Amino acid sequence: MELKPGYKLTEVGVIPEDWQLTELPQVIWYQEGPGLRKWQFTQKGLKVINVTNLQDTGFLDLDKTDRYISKEEFERTYKHFLIDENDFVMASSGNSYCKTSLVRKCDLPLLMNTSVIRFKALPGITSGFMQIYLKSKYLKEQIDLLITGGAQPNFGPAHLKKVFIPLPPNTEEQTAIANTLGDADALIQSLIRLITKKRQIKQGAMQTLLNPYENGRLKEGWVVKKLGESCEMYSGGTPNTSVTAYYGGDIQWITSGDLNKGIITEVKGRITKMGLTNSSAKTITRDTLLIALYGATSGVVAISKINAAINQAVLAIIPDESLKSVFLFYMLTYLKDWIIATYTQGGQPNLSGNILKSIEFYCPDVDEQARIATTLSDMDTEIATLEAKLAKYRHIKQGMMQNLLTGRIRLAQPGSNAGAVA
Repeated sequence: MELKPGYKLTEVGVIPEDWQLTELPQVIWYQEGPGLRKWQFTQKGLKVINVTNLQDTGFLDLDKTDRYISKEEFERTYKHFLIDENDFVMASSGNSYCKTSLVRKCDLPLLMNTSVIRFKALPGITSGFMQIYLKSKYLKEQIDLLITGGAQPNFGPAHLKKVFIPLPPNTEEQTAIANTLGDADALIQSLIRLITKKRQIKQGAMQTLLNPYENGRLKEGWVVKKLGESCEMYSGGTPNTSVTAYYGGDIQWITSGDLNKGIITEVKGRITKMGLTNSSAKTITRDTLLIALYGATSGVVAISKINAAINQAVLAIIPDESLKSVFLFYMLTYLKDWIIATYTQGGQPNLSGNILKSIEFYCPDVDEQARIATTLSDMDTEIATLEAKLAKYRHIKQGMMQNLLTGRIRLAQPGSNAGAVA
């Protein structure tokens, strides 16, 4: 491998020659939470956080848990585990391992439980650069190489001792990197907050537009309809999975999990014409309304924007001229929780064509249906546009991290002694 002039090959990849590959404990102090037991928790006292409290926003959500230990037990045994403002905490086990949050003054006082590790910057690294590196993929990649076995990922101080950090030689460059990536984070978080707000507004609009009552009285023009009297319905099937000739064709095949997309524009499943012919799979056309019948996705509604086939866990709903498909999509989404609670019992809920045919609901005339559907569709379009922008910003930030945390792009002139780290 030919190296670019001014760069060197290290255990973590190629970095600038003036950067130092530093063992994490040399520049970062860390502490793992104690192994508190259920019987130690009380209804009041000092709040105890675990991995559930760490959120994608980069901050703690203390409402996610309700665990405390008494002040007496804290004073007696756990004072040295008290979290400080600006500590950086990380999940060390479970599916959310390596997720991080910054502790704010408003979060305190706090104690951490096992599976949470807190970090503080030592001389040689700025707090901002430490936070950026700890939440980067480069830290997680090293952890992944160190942890072994078990269905649930888990790491601790013994693993962190073996982690390396490629460190810029001066605080000026560390700060510039942290500020640049911090600005990108702030932009992403502001967009996340905007999307959350737009979703809340849409939820409120659904409550107003789809509720047949206003001020305790039925809205004018709204009438009761039975789904089975206004719609044709059918489900599909699954070709024999032991026959390879039935799969991998050019017919897109929708299963219940695909309905989580809401609007279906592409699916991974493919079957052949032979698979379609020799099974109960049924075809649907573009703009068909679909509802999931079984399991975790039961009651989830989607509209297909593709011609496809469906399996037995998906029911196609073809309304007559008195119902608009898009309106019905929003109405069934609005009624989902009620349908599951009313027509299924215990365990994983299962619906059927007969159950759905029996469902009665109020709806307005087709013109009002169209107006309601347009209003909610416009809101969904706006949210989808913002989500696409968010995905783009996240992709750009990943590229920035890859370039800045490996020194491919320098934000300070090599050889500068400004803010040199001892």
